[in-house]
This record gives sequence, C-alpha cells and structure tokens, in this order.
Amino acid sequence: MNLDDLNLFKQIDTQNMLAQIDGLPDQLQAAWELGQTQPLPDFKDIHNIIISAMGDSASAADLVAASVFSSIRLPLTIHRGYGLPASATENTLVICVSHSGNSEEVLDAFDAAQKNKCKLMVISTGGELTKRSAAKNIPAWTFEFNGMDTAAIAFPFGLLLALFTRLGYVPNPSADVAEAVAMMKRSQQHIVAEMIAAKNPAKRYAGQLVGRWVMFVGTQNLEPVARRWKTQVNQMAKAGANFEVIPEATHNTLLATLNPNPTLNAHTMTLFLRAPSDHPRNRLRSDAMRQAFMLEALNTDVIDARGESVIAHLWTLIIFGDYMAYYLAMAYGADPSEENALLSFKDTLMRNP
Repeated sequence: MNLDDLNLFKQIDTQNMLAQIDGLPDQLQAAWELGQTQPLPDFKDIHNIIISAMGDSASAADLVAASVFSSIRLPLTIHRGYGLPASATENTLVICVSHSGNSEEVLDAFDAAQKNKCKLMVISTGGELTKRSAAKNIPAWTFEFNGMDTAAIAFPFGLLLALFTRLGYVPNPSADVAEAVAMMKRSQQHIVAEMIAAKNPAKRYAGQLVGRWVMFVGTQNLEPVARRWKTQVNQMAKAGANFEVIPEATHNTLLATLNPNPTLNAHTMTLFLRAPSDHPRNRLRSDAMRQAFMLEALNTDVIDARGESVIAHLWTLIIFGDYMAYYLAMAYGADPSEENALLSFKDTLMRNP
C-alpha cells in the first residue's frame, strides 16, 4: 500500500476519519473553553470521585487522571463496568460519561449512584443518560460532535479537566492545555497525510506494524496513551495489539523473553513510549526492558513525548498514535470508521436483555 496515495485514502476512509484526527488540537481547545461556560454544580462535602465510563470516554477519563495525578487531593477512580464499588456513598461524586449516552454499563452505574444517594452528574452528547438526568434534575454537561466517538476523546477530557479545575480540586492548567494544543499542531507538521512517508514518522511506524502483532509499553503516567494506541489499532486498523505498563511490566512481562519463539518474534513489534515527566526509575526500567527484548532479537523502538507539561506529553503522543493507527488502517485497506463487528455484538446483547 502506498501511504502517500491520498486519493486511495478517500476511497477507503468513507467517513473522513482523517479530518477528525486533523482537528484534534482544535477539539481540545474547544472542549476546554466549553468547560469554562457550563453551569457549575454546587457539590459539597465530597470525599472521593468515581468516573463511570467505557471505551473512548474511559480513555479520556484515564488521561485526566494521569494529568492530575500529582495535584488532586481526592481519591479518583475510573470505573469500567456495571454497578458501583462499595466506596460509592452520599459523600461520593459520581460522574457518568458516555459519548452516546446509551452505554448500558454507564446507565447501570447511573442508577446505582442514585440508589446509593451519591452526588451525581453527567457528561454526554445526549441519549438515554441525558434523558434520565433531566428527569431527575441531575446536572449534565452536553457537547456536540459530528463524527465517530473514537475521534471525540478530547471533549470528555477537556470537560472533566475543566470541571475539576472549577470545583477547586486541581490547580488551573490553562497554560498546560495551551501548550498541549500548540505542541500538537507543531507535531502535525511532520505527521499529516500530506507529508510523504519518507519524512513522516507516523507513516513509517505504521509500515513497520503491518503483518505484526504490536505491543505498546508505556511508563506509569503514559498508561492511558499505551491503552489508547492499543484500542486505536483495534478500532481503526482492525488489527491485534496489547499494552503493558512500567514498572509493573518489569515484574512479569519481561520474563516472557526467556522462552523465545523465533518464528513468532519475527512477527511482533514492541514500541516503548517515554516522556520527560517519567519517574527516573521508570525511565531506567524502560531502557533496560527494551535492551532485554533486543537481546532476544525482538523488534523494538522508542517514541518520545514532546513538550514541557504532563498534559502536553500525553496529547502529543495521543495525536501521533491516532495518525499511526490511521495509516495502519490504510495499509490494510480497512475503513477506520467501520464498526460492523461491534454493532453485531451490541445487537446480540439487545436480543438478550
């Protein structure tokens, strides 16, 4: 596949996912600004926060958690699944986040939060979740996005971050958000579709991933990025991938190199994600783990984040991974917006309530 053939991109990419990725920096800016204008709920006596979300909305929540890890004073949990943990009480703020508003796991958590008399609010584009919140007079922040929910990750991120800021849970990160937007746009100069593969690192990495099972290894604060890269390869390229996190991976995954399979190893690629904000010991672990992989003839490479702030580190890697997964989809001839397998699975669930 010629990754410089933009006309072929248009034939494969039926819903213009590329334009949605191109617009990610502006989306982040718009989401942050929208969060400054929404009505602020009067939440008091909050002891802990639970964000109920699935899929890309949960990935956005993970990115927020990584962004505020060193500054937020309240326990913060990202809950992927039905119900709520026992820690959800009347002093818990439960934030239900669903792009469509129809994720059944989030709706179930919404009902559980009411039953537990938690403080509750909603972030969504609409759907059943917004209807239920309106019926119960529960605060809801809504946003509009004309595109695939996987490309809308900046909206729940920006709104959640704005909410925490305005509630006084974290210091104002306006400068960091502005830096992230600027650094994303600077990075785009080298990775947009118009940049030829010979000068485009996102295209070159995509080419290396064709026909291989890929593993993304992120350092501690980059766990949401590693997960996002994995899910984007799944969703857009319809290809296999997994992710691991350092330091945990150096306590177990590293041992998988002791019984190498030369045939299998030739069809794998491990990309190590790093950022200037990494804990020094995690950087050491990442470098040592990569060296161990290379000694067993495993294909590896390193991709570094850009910028000064944690938010910039996260988002410069997010946009790079989105382009890379998109180009991998093009290499496979896969429509990045096609979701027939997911829709069929949801139909099966609907037939078995």
